[in-house]
Amino acid sequence: MGGLSLAAIFACAYGALLAVRATRASREVHRQAALPSADAAFAMHEVAVLQPILGGDPRLIDVLGGTLDALPGARFHWLVDAGDTHARQVVAALQAARPRAVIAVHVNPPAPDGVNPKSFKLDRVLATVDAPVCLVLDDDATLTADALARLVTALDAADIATALPGYVDDGERLPGRLLAQFVNDNAALTYLAPLAWAPPVSINGMCYALRTARLRAFGGFAPLLYALADDLAMADQVRAHGGRIAQTVAPVQVRTSIDGPAHYLRQMHRWMLFATLLLRRQPLRMRVLITLLHGLPPLLLWATGIALAMQPTVTGALCVTGVLVLRAAVPAWLQRRLGVSAPQRPLLSLLAELLQPLHLLHASVVRTVRWRSRRFRVHADGSFRVA
Repeated sequence: MGGLSLAAIFACAYGALLAVRATRASREVHRQAALPSADAAFAMHEVAVLQPILGGDPRLIDVLGGTLDALPGARFHWLVDAGDTHARQVVAALQAARPRAVIAVHVNPPAPDGVNPKSFKLDRVLATVDAPVCLVLDDDATLTADALARLVTALDAADIATALPGYVDDGERLPGRLLAQFVNDNAALTYLAPLAWAPPVSINGMCYALRTARLRAFGGFAPLLYALADDLAMADQVRAHGGRIAQTVAPVQVRTSIDGPAHYLRQMHRWMLFATLLLRRQPLRMRVLITLLHGLPPLLLWATGIALAMQPTVTGALCVTGVLVLRAAVPAWLQRRLGVSAPQRPLLSLLAELLQPLHLLHASVVRTVRWRSRRFRVHADGSFRVA
């Protein structure tokens, strides 16, 4: 190996894998762009926007207000907790400021122990929904009318349609920028690239749409009550009934205040823990594919750096430089293909990828997550209890 160097081998392997993933993601973007265009003038009043709301984030009023402005004809169902003073104040202020918006506020008691608080509120409201389409949208996410039209159009050929997440980077704090870099770099590679080989295995729980009648036929939100990863549970429920998941390129923008390193670590830990739950319930072929596409690249990146440090060669250094340029260019290229504008920070992007194996190791060892104000112990089957 003296002439070739391990660093060059690892770098070439990483570059080849990244090129394959990026090409497949780009082809999926092109395929969906060639579909009949969604009608942005569809009957928006036929959509019920179900939003479980939890107070505490200073951006809450801006995000919810932005969603009201973006979807002016939709019927909003805002699901708040009886004891959540901040959320109830925000909701009341927005109702007063936008009297023409169609908003129904549902005040809920605390969820019982072992019951997912988000699913608990969604389950309670479903009986009151009479709109033909349900859109489940997190309280830190914003969807445009065009994106909603694309989701609804996708329901003509699928049972559930989910959006592609993008993180709004406010640039204020390093932890927030790091989280945004992770989401924006990986969205297309994670959600779109695997569609060349297999249908979606889960959904983006921040934003998804179903026809209301079909949702009720699946059992509504009741099957999600005892699963902490409600998005994975919903995807499993759809597939168990022979349903089809459509992963669209409709963008959903997420904006959350990350108030420091501890908050960043909690968020990454929760996401990675949910990823381990997803991986465990997949058949062997799918586990191999997921590991190859998503687990292997960060390890190859680590191996490349270690090999170059242990055996520095000109060839290795040139290969590493080429790969670093490639991995800086690919996210920017894919975001342009998707029409997304996000800051490009190559060094922060590199750090975000190098941290992924450490976050995954943390999630594999520590099975207790902190979600908002509560701590949960997560079991291997996805069930949980209050810690």
